[in-house]
Amino acid sequence: MAVKIRLARGGAKKKPFYQVVVADERYPRDGRFLENVGQYDPKSDPPQVVLKEEPILQWLAKGAQPTETVRQLLSKAGLWAKFKQAGQA
Repeated sequence: MAVKIRLARGGAKKKPFYQVVVADERYPRDGRFLENVGQYDPKSDPPQVVLKEEPILQWLAKGAQPTETVRQLLSKAGLWAKFKQAGQA
């Protein structure tokens, strides 16, 4: 089972809102997921990102792969560097 950390879309037409979820890559984009680890609202100014640090770091340590967009969100929040630094220690 390959686990991904990715975005699941919610919200109305032309008003997207995303949940950052951990899901098996075989599940549909907006379907079943293992855990909700954050939220992303690109329409607010500035875009609002809320991430749960501990669960994200635990899933990354277990081998979950973030999508490119989620990796950028993690980098901006400083979690990607923290994960890479923990891997070096």
